Amino acid sequence: MPNVGKSTLFNCLSNAKAQSANFPFCTIEPNIGTISVPDPRLEKLESLVSPERVVPTTMEIVDIAGLVKGASKGEGLGNQFLANIRETDAIIHVLRCFDDGNIIHVDGRVDPVADKEIIDIELQLKDLETIEKRIATIARQLKSGDKEIVKENDVALRIKEALEQGRSARTVELDEKEVEIVSKFHLITTKPVLYLCNVDEASVKSGNEYVEKVRQAVKDENAEVLVIGAKIEADITELETYEERQMFLEELGLEEPGVNRLIRSAYSLLNLQTYFTAGVKEVRAWTITKGMTAPQAAGVIHSDFEKGFIRAEVMKYNDFVTLGSESAVKDAGKFKVEGKEYVVEDGDIMHFRFNV
Repeated sequence: MPNVGKSTLFNCLSNAKAQSANFPFCTIEPNIGTISVPDPRLEKLESLVSPERVVPTTMEIVDIAGLVKGASKGEGLGNQFLANIRETDAIIHVLRCFDDGNIIHVDGRVDPVADKEIIDIELQLKDLETIEKRIATIARQLKSGDKEIVKENDVALRIKEALEQGRSARTVELDEKEVEIVSKFHLITTKPVLYLCNVDEASVKSGNEYVEKVRQAVKDENAEVLVIGAKIEADITELETYEERQMFLEELGLEEPGVNRLIRSAYSLLNLQTYFTAGVKEVRAWTITKGMTAPQAAGVIHSDFEKGFIRAEVMKYNDFVTLGSESAVKDAGKFKVEGKEYVVEDGDIMHFRFNV
């Protein structure tokens, strides 16, 4: 919704200064920020390897303007926003869970569950429109009796039924093949969601009644609920030094800024994990999808690495940090040489041999 703290949070995340003002539709064009994923393991590797540079992994975050009731029919700036959401891989849904008479609510009340439902309905209506068009197209091809088309039609009808019942497409149980079919429909409500409760300073440690209502409302959705105080996060980013920020956090009883938790949660929401390359030139974090094999992980660095993959030399992060060097890892018999079938694990330190 408008005025729930999206742009304030976005500014904290990306330190990009998106305009944040107290009226709806302040954001029209989506703001895009590239953010580094905080990973304490990089600092540890840096202290052991002393590289020339350290490169963290990054994500792109998009600040999309607030949706209002009727957006699916083009109300507000509906269609444009919905198109912006369609291009993303996952959704962080910011909910207003604070009282503040100075910040207007579009509907003149604070009710995060009702806000969530308005947005859900708008996204579901848009998806319903999309899936109905798809079903109409499939209908013309059904006569051919092609098994693939019949299967696609069956999946589309199941999704249409869920949407008509006011359920998001992500609630429909699908097998691997069906997930592949659905991905071609380009639906918005299949995207994974993280609910972000924006609270006041007093509630930042343990939440409040609004947060509890949100937790209850989403308990069947298989979605994470995070509590964050956008106002506090904005104050933290204003502080110049790391020491000042730590003192401020300690006063609030927090271990780290909420945005760090948010970025890491978003990273796992996208089913991503990290492996490292570590040498004197650079220590670098690389993003891969969970379940990727060694050649696929090598391909993230350069497609030639995947094409000409010979083997991967692998150390576990914990072994490397505990033993202190590559030679110590080798001496302990924990340095592994893996082939094409090896599935990369989070935190692996890798070196690839390839030949093109």
